[in-house]
Amino acid sequence: MKLTLSLLFLSLSIVQGLNPKCNLQDHGSTLQVIHVFSPCSPFRPSKPLSWEESVLQMQAKDKTRLQFLDSLVARKSVVPIASGRQIIQSPTYIVRAKIGTPPQTLLLAMDTSNDAAWIPCTACDGCSSTLFGPERSTTFKNVSCASPECKQVPNPGCGLSSCNFNLTYGSSSIAANLVQDTVTLATDPIPNYNFGCVSKTTGTSAPPQGLLGLGRGPLSLLSQTQNLYQSTFSYCLPSFKSLNFSGSLRLGPVAQPKRIKFTPLLKNPRRSSLYYVNLDAIRVGRRVVDIPPAALAFNPTTGAGTIFDSGTVFTRLVEPAYVAVRDEFRRRVGANLTVTSLGGFDTCYNVPIVVPTITFMFSGMNVTLPQDNILIHSTAGSTTCLAMAAAPTNVNSVLNVIANMQQQNHRLLFDIPNSRVGVARELCT
Repeated sequence: MKLTLSLLFLSLSIVQGLNPKCNLQDHGSTLQVIHVFSPCSPFRPSKPLSWEESVLQMQAKDKTRLQFLDSLVARKSVVPIASGRQIIQSPTYIVRAKIGTPPQTLLLAMDTSNDAAWIPCTACDGCSSTLFGPERSTTFKNVSCASPECKQVPNPGCGLSSCNFNLTYGSSSIAANLVQDTVTLATDPIPNYNFGCVSKTTGTSAPPQGLLGLGRGPLSLLSQTQNLYQSTFSYCLPSFKSLNFSGSLRLGPVAQPKRIKFTPLLKNPRRSSLYYVNLDAIRVGRRVVDIPPAALAFNPTTGAGTIFDSGTVFTRLVEPAYVAVRDEFRRRVGANLTVTSLGGFDTCYNVPIVVPTITFMFSGMNVTLPQDNILIHSTAGSTTCLAMAAAPTNVNSVLNVIANMQQQNHRLLFDIPNSRVGVARELCT
């Protein structure tokens, strides 16, 4: 108490020394009170503010304060998204996640077609150099073989009384132990989050620092945070050329776009993680192209239909649908122009072209793609290609995939309680 009073007297004596007009008095045990805007206040601005300036300053501070209060009340949870190409040389989109206590930061690939998250851990065979250290986390624990979560992972097994599993991801094989720890996205800590602690991986398809599953299954982020986010999220993917975290993943029903058109989500019990929708037709320019109905029809038995997927790069259409779209695209661009190929793209041009729009016509919603979502340009030379392709020609080639190249700079809203997905144009590059 004596030290506090001494410091206060010192600051007041400095004020009096700087301004002799400040006659500070000690009335017994009560000090003379100085108003913050009085001539004697040490907090008074050196340059007097006009009335307008002071009001604007207070208004700006109020705005910041209200944003803070809104975040407390509304629990807005926004996670920045970046192109993995620019940050970790991966063709996926990534978010920052903090794992464990104290937190360790990793860049996880967003995947709407997978459920369980998995992260490379210490001593992982074949993993990258960026690893999660379970031994450094005080909240880390293994999941037992008897737990219900062990039955929800792909190909579960039991080793040393703890649950393990293995899966394939593209050309990669992954072996992991099922574990729990605190995962923090945005500012929301999620305790006891179940994920795979990867012990071995082969191949080159797996995202180097791990994956965050945004599918619809039991171990996905949606299922494990149902009480927190009410099974609702949206994202805006920036251009794959964007150098920073300019995209966003919004978790929960708060702050989602109000003016957005929806199409119903369909359920496929055999592919419960996937976001199926009804694609009724495709329009190139002003013409709806002639596609056999079976090429677009939803069939839970065969898995046929159309999905939105954040992990596939270029939209793939089953062959009859792709050929119809491609041929009309070529006709609109100019039948007299020479068409070349580049890698897996079969509709490329070496001269400037006028590009027709392409519109995906869903039940209740049309999504018209601008040029940036339709074309890909070679880094060497002036080659421009239609950024779509036919699905692989095999017996399982029944799925149309609306991929991340065509989703860039759009807001996709997944509203599971109301079984619908919405799409609206939004620049987030």
